[in-house]
Amino acid sequence: MKRTLLCTISLFAIIGCTPEKRSPDAIRQDTANATAEAARDAKAVAQGVVEGLKEKGPININKATEGDLEGLPGIDSVTAGKIVAARPYNTSSDLVRRHLITKSEYDRIANRIVAR
Repeated sequence: MKRTLLCTISLFAIIGCTPEKRSPDAIRQDTANATAEAARDAKAVAQGVVEGLKEKGPININKATEGDLEGLPGIDSVTAGKIVAARPYNTSSDLVRRHLITKSEYDRIANRIVAR
C-alpha cells in the first residue's frame, strides 16, 4: 500500500515537472516579441549615447558667451549679460554670492557650470 501511494505521488511529481508542449507558432510569436523588445532597448541605448556625446560638459562661466549661458535653464539674455559683465569668478557659487542669480536658479544649473 505504501509503495503504491509512493509510486503514485512520484508519478504525479514527474508529470507535473515535464515541460509544457508549445506550438511552433507560439514559439515564433515569443521570439518576435523578444526581438522587438531588444530592438527598442538598443535604440534607447543608442539615443542615450548620442545625447551624451552632444553634451560637451560644464560651461566655464569665465569664458562662455552670452549665447552659451542663455542655453542654461532659467538664464535669460539679461541675466547672461550680467554674468558676463561681472567676470571673473573664483567659483561658480560666486553667481549667488554676488546676487546675479537666486539660489534656486543656481541649484538648477550648478552641475552644468564651472569657474576656471
